[in-house]
Amino acid sequence: MKTRKGAAMRILMVEDDKKLCEAVCYRLEQEGYTVDVCNDGDDGLRWIRQQAHDLILLDRMLPTLSGTTVLERMRSDGITTPVLVVTALDTVHDRVSGLDAGADDYLTKPFAMEELLARIRAMSRRPHQWENLARIRWGDVTLDLNERFLTGAGGVCTLSRREAGLLESFLRNAGQTLPRAVLLARVWGPDAAVEEGNLDNYVYFLRRRLQSVGSRMQIKNVRGVGYLLEGPHV
Repeated sequence: MKTRKGAAMRILMVEDDKKLCEAVCYRLEQEGYTVDVCNDGDDGLRWIRQQAHDLILLDRMLPTLSGTTVLERMRSDGITTPVLVVTALDTVHDRVSGLDAGADDYLTKPFAMEELLARIRAMSRRPHQWENLARIRWGDVTLDLNERFLTGAGGVCTLSRREAGLLESFLRNAGQTLPRAVLLARVWGPDAAVEEGNLDNYVYFLRRRLQSVGSRMQIKNVRGVGYLLEGPHV
């Protein structure tokens, strides 16, 4: 199941049982999700801090850092990405402590794959998590993520998949400086081998796209940090 055409929900699975990871990833990818996997708490927290994912599946019993510690640290960092804890710890105390640490939902092992999928679908329907997924209106443009159309007062143009993903990040965070590392992680993936010059090239492409549809918004370079989208509403 995709949240929108052309941009599958990206899920991070933090789990040390590699066979379980393989089984879950295979099924999730069949359903149209994009899945990244890491097998210990330190690595998981590093990926989470890149804020490249729409949802996190988190085990509690992990090497290096426990899932509870990962949760507490990401929430203290102000990261609001939804977390579904998936664990063998199944007492009432375990569930309460997991939810109090910052989890949005809690699923105990062993679990049926259909229940996992249903919980993911339920979390994706929560309006405060993934609202207005298919169409974003901001400033003087509208981005249609289904068709990858950018519309402004001066016309319409079609974007590539990466252009649409990059512009989506800018529009959803308009007026905020986005670090280069965050943009690379969101558009190319957390561990993608990509040169930073690729980001600069795509920013150049987007600037031309915005001009072509008559937009007055600007993507500004913040030296040493990243990029910032400015426009009529900033």
